[in-house]
Amino acid sequence: MRRRWPFITAAVALVAIVAAVITVGVLMPGAGATTQQNDYQGRAGINKPTADLLTMDTLSSDGTVRAPKFALTNEDGSPLTLAQFKDDVVVLTFNDDQCADLCALFAQDVIAADHDLSAAARKHVAFVSINANPYYPSTADVQAWTNQHGLAHLNNWYYGTGTPKQLAAAAHDYAVNIQLDPATKSVEHGTEIFIITPNGTDADIADFGTQDADTAPFSHGLAVLANDALPASERGQVAGKDLPAALPGGTGIGDTPSPVTGPALLDGSGDASGASARAISSASDHGHYTVMDFFSSTCTACAGQLDAAQAEHAELGDKVDFLGVDVDDTASAGTAAAKEHHVTYPVLADRQGKQAARFQASDLPYTVILSPKGKVLVRHPGVFTQEELDYVLRTVDKKLPMPTD
Repeated sequence: MRRRWPFITAAVALVAIVAAVITVGVLMPGAGATTQQNDYQGRAGINKPTADLLTMDTLSSDGTVRAPKFALTNEDGSPLTLAQFKDDVVVLTFNDDQCADLCALFAQDVIAADHDLSAAARKHVAFVSINANPYYPSTADVQAWTNQHGLAHLNNWYYGTGTPKQLAAAAHDYAVNIQLDPATKSVEHGTEIFIITPNGTDADIADFGTQDADTAPFSHGLAVLANDALPASERGQVAGKDLPAALPGGTGIGDTPSPVTGPALLDGSGDASGASARAISSASDHGHYTVMDFFSSTCTACAGQLDAAQAEHAELGDKVDFLGVDVDDTASAGTAAAKEHHVTYPVLADRQGKQAARFQASDLPYTVILSPKGKVLVRHPGVFTQEELDYVLRTVDKKLPMPTD
């Protein structure tokens, strides 16, 4: 079984400015980047690009791989066991109940996947998550996360927790990697999505990977996997569409992607546009480098990134273009987050995460730096301090004078 890695990465430590380009995980020309592919052989209702989007594998086509049992406590205090879903398909994940970053995108995928299922199929599909954070094992913790991310209204959402020993046993049984940091009471965890059939076998395994911020095709694919695992008599028509065979414009290092465009939340003067019909774009005719900052109002680490980007924007003035991209938010939430941090550069809405998905935003915040001709020079997951961002900008843009102090 393949191992996946975290919904969110650990915060990048402050490093010496002279080593920033190497140390903070920036992808620049020559650094290289790989795209994970799988050997998907075909399943009704889902095409290969969508299967690749989910990094999907078939675990058991003959019903021989039994899903491990668990006995936990649901968010409402009731027992939660695998046996209670003996007539249902279970979409099983492990989730940190303190995560307020990219997990929010996964929550939106679950909501959309549930919506894509037919009413008949929805009655026999359960979205079950097991708490990956033993430092916060109470039912109140998992309930709070559920409420915060809009899942409370789903009748088929279950968030199980238990003692640290029980949670560790469940992760071990499913071979989900969880790394603990006692100092900060934080965790990093694998991002497997197990599709368990009504007869208790593991049918497929998917993953919350690098492009699944693109909510529509990811959730559609997840719904198809759940629907296909049902008995034929209980299946229904799945709404939504597969991922197109090719995304428009490559977004790897050295590529020149089509512009990032969306409804304006802020027009660059600091005034809210309220997701106006007027679109703004990363395209620029000013001959400047462009810094694109992907963020979300539910992402705690994004707050520091917005402050850093705004401080750098204020320092560089009109020498470098800045563009905020608010991912998977309502217009009001994205606008409020930008205004709270006094952002004065333009911000556009990426309501369904399509732009973030194009750039394979594996973590939020996520920074992309484009050349004056629109070529991708830098892709950086996680927080950029202002000092690090300033160093990288002055490194790629030789017209910017290096600071003297």
